[in-house]
Amino acid sequence: MLDLRLVREHPELIEQQLARRGMALDLTGLQLIACQERDLQQQRSGLQAEGNQIGRDVGERMRAGEAPHSPAVQELRDRGNHIKRQVSVLEEEEKQLEARLRQQLLAFPNLPAAACPEGRSEADNVEVRRWGSPRVEAGLEEHWQLAERLGLLDTERSVRIAQSRFVTLLGQGARLERALINFMLDLHSSRGYREVMPPILVNTASLTGSGQLPKFAEESFRCADDDLWLTPTAEVPITSFHRDELIPAEQLPLRYAAYTPCFRREAGSYGRDTRGLIRLHQFNKVELYWFCHPDHSDAAHVELTGHAEAVLRALELPYRVLDLCTGDLGFSATRTFDLEVWLPGAGAYREISSCSNCGDFQARRSAIRLKDGKKTRLLHTLNGSGLAVGRTMAALLETGQQSDGSVQLPGALVPYFNAASLTADG
Repeated sequence: MLDLRLVREHPELIEQQLARRGMALDLTGLQLIACQERDLQQQRSGLQAEGNQIGRDVGERMRAGEAPHSPAVQELRDRGNHIKRQVSVLEEEEKQLEARLRQQLLAFPNLPAAACPEGRSEADNVEVRRWGSPRVEAGLEEHWQLAERLGLLDTERSVRIAQSRFVTLLGQGARLERALINFMLDLHSSRGYREVMPPILVNTASLTGSGQLPKFAEESFRCADDDLWLTPTAEVPITSFHRDELIPAEQLPLRYAAYTPCFRREAGSYGRDTRGLIRLHQFNKVELYWFCHPDHSDAAHVELTGHAEAVLRALELPYRVLDLCTGDLGFSATRTFDLEVWLPGAGAYREISSCSNCGDFQARRSAIRLKDGKKTRLLHTLNGSGLAVGRTMAALLETGQQSDGSVQLPGALVPYFNAASLTADG
């Protein structure tokens, strides 16, 4: 959520920064509401201070022996009661203005970082680097073809169980998914992350705090009879893990590696990636998350991205890193590095991780602060997939496919899968 002081004092800066995202805004009306709310707050605080002083004056007169119903004491009490009624009215007006302000502020995305490349769409993203040598050959199969031939998944029966865009992993497919999850968690734990397995049902406050609500309500699955939603990413429960907390600065950074199933409607993506593991309503993911001191979040962003890259390197999967332009940033991010893995069968790079610095955006929505000496301030949050498991499996299948129909696995995964390859009779 945006800083309310910035709305009051420098709305033109917000307008300029959101224009970089392609948003044309006039915040005059919002600034007026914000200033009215502040004036009410100051007026209420002044009256409350006067009321407290009246209470002290009455106490002093009583201790000095003045009669409880003397004209002077009664006058003070009448004034105090009048102030209480005024404060009650102001509190209700202030509450209504706060609700209007919050409703509007929750709809605004984060401001892009100064270093974020300018652009309108994904076509303007800037490639930062590449790693590995992409396999380019004629006649390579796509992952869904390999998976079907090797009996790794069943989509037709999954439609019977649920609907389209769900898969049931079978045999070697289920074992490979489990192996990948364990491999990723072990790798990140070895780098100092604390492993977490949070609830996958989350409440509205959690989704709001991380930035998924209200904007992405249509892309989320909601339980009809409870204030609960299926989590779209472990970013949501981990953000709320420290909601409304004050964290001592010496405890930072807090770094978590969380495994969860994730659920998304994928609204607006129908007709895209309808086969295989790329775009499902339910998928597994290992998420990296940092609670960080604001002075260190830029460096932390680079480090977190490197940890996501380490998974791809260990699995010998070529990839590239993109610096997302202002027009392609996610809602909560101030800057994002996307990792795109090479899929030889498809002959294309596909996103497998988005590593984002969210600045104090989520911390403000979730009231997560740090105690730095005598100062109290909002901390910074960062997140990134480390990695999306289904997409990693897709890349492994396409990269490791052999002429005899088998799929060779990278050495780092063999101890987890207990075999060096996937075969038709496996």
